[in-house]
Amino acid sequence: MRPDIEQLNSENIVDFIGSIFERRGGEEYLGEPVTMGEHMLQGATIAERNGQPEEIIVAALLHDIGHFTSEFGTFTMDDTTDRHHEDAGARVLERFFPSVVTDCCRFHVAAKRYLCATKPEYFKRLSEASIHSLHLQGGPMSDEEVEKFEENPNLAKIIAVRYLDEAGKVEGMETPDFWHFAPMVQRQVDKHCE
Repeated sequence: MRPDIEQLNSENIVDFIGSIFERRGGEEYLGEPVTMGEHMLQGATIAERNGQPEEIIVAALLHDIGHFTSEFGTFTMDDTTDRHHEDAGARVLERFFPSVVTDCCRFHVAAKRYLCATKPEYFKRLSEASIHSLHLQGGPMSDEEVEKFEENPNLAKIIAVRYLDEAGKVEGMETPDFWHFAPMVQRQVDKHCE
């Protein structure tokens, strides 16, 4: 039996997240050639293979958790307004994870807008679904938004997770399951509790 969100604590949050991957990881991911679970596992796997620090691996793994926890439901290509999955996910993670992990979740959408404003070639990396959601999310940042976003002390890590987000859309890519990453996830939870 799954605990209610209020019953979650540092001892059961990793199992709860694992159950989300098991129950809902097979859901469609915004019209991409991968499922939601495959997308997040691919980002974490690429980060691990490239020797990224654990906080980046865990952030890549969890950045889209808000698609499963948002009261507004999952994005579709028919949407005409944004569902703010990044905020929904960050609200769940901030109780259990260091701010860098939470920031990578909370600001991965803003990072897409930032990169489209500051590196126009980044736009070419975006899938059709990512372009559609970009328009719903406000399009490329204004100069003022860029300046404010650059003040975030976790900017480089947020950007790293954003690149992993775009990379994690490879049909048929082999990855470990969530439980391979669970010890890393728990270490990040423990770090937050220190």
